[in-house]
Order: sequence, then C-alpha cells, then structure tokens
Amino acid sequence: MSLTEEMTNLAQEAKIASRQMTRLSTAEKNACLSAMADALETNSNDIQKTNGKDMETGRSMDLSDALLDRLLLDEKRIATMALGLRKVAELKDPVGCVLDEREQPSGLKLKKVACPIGVVVMIYESRPNVTADAAGLCFKSGNATILRGGKEALNTNQIIARLIVEAGQQACNKFPANAVQVIPTTN
Repeated sequence: MSLTEEMTNLAQEAKIASRQMTRLSTAEKNACLSAMADALETNSNDIQKTNGKDMETGRSMDLSDALLDRLLLDEKRIATMALGLRKVAELKDPVGCVLDEREQPSGLKLKKVACPIGVVVMIYESRPNVTADAAGLCFKSGNATILRGGKEALNTNQIIARLIVEAGQQACNKFPANAVQVIPTTN
C-alpha cells in the first residue's frame, strides 16, 4: 500500500469514527477519559520501557539534551498525563452548548450551537505526552484525531494511543476503534 493510500485509509477510518462518536453521551465520554487515565497509570512500566527504546533512538540521532528531556516519560510525567485526562473529563462538555441566540424581527429564532469538527489532525514534535493531551481534548469535544508526533517518539506515541483506545473500548462498547490514531510511519 502506498503512503497516499495509507493516509487516505486513516482519514476515512477517522471520519467514520467521528460520526460514531456523536452517539456517546457526556457520561460515557467522561467514563472513557477516566478509564484512559487509569490505563496510563496501570501500564506506566510498559510505557517507560517503550519510551526507553525511543530515548535510545533519540540519542543515536544526536538529539540535544533539551529534546531528549522532552522525549522522556518517567513515572511523574505519566501521572501528569493521567491527571490531564481526568481534568478533561471534569470539563463541561462543549458539544451542544448554545453559544448565541437571537430572534429576528420576523420572529425567526437563530441559535449558534457548538458541534464537533469531525476529524482533527495534529502534527507535533517529540513530546509523547501530547499524544494523551490531544487525544483527550479531541475526544471530549467529539472529534476523532489523527496524530503525528516526532519520528523519535513513534513507539511511545503508538503505545499511548493503543492504551487509550483499549481503555475507551473497555469503558464503553460504543467507543470507535479509530477515534484516536497515530500515523504508523515516519515518512
């Protein structure tokens, strides 16, 4: 499969997932976010082990100490990622919020209502914690997400995304498998 075909497939799967996400209630989304946070904490050792491989890759690429520090996930940073997901769960659900209403002189009532975009694609550097942050915020707002982190963080980004999806599916059987995707190539 060509890179173009692979990216088109990811986008089509995300589009389908975004439509399925509209069926999730606020309570279901919050339960998923809490389960995601628990999964990160429960699997902290596996995340750190995988991150160790990415750290080796980063050193072999002669990344600066500052970039290596951004790449590193230790127990404290993983706990902070989990806390971030829990804080997102506490936020008011933006989907369906009335942002503005007015009535025209003709009697026509107009409302501006917040709704999901559909699919959000994010490209970011070697900070694997962004994978959880972006996925959580996009999920809460009803959007599927396709993530592309730095090539040196590919393995860590993939395990975080996999754990997030698995936790979401365990918490809610309506959680779409392709709601959070990491581009699987460094091309």
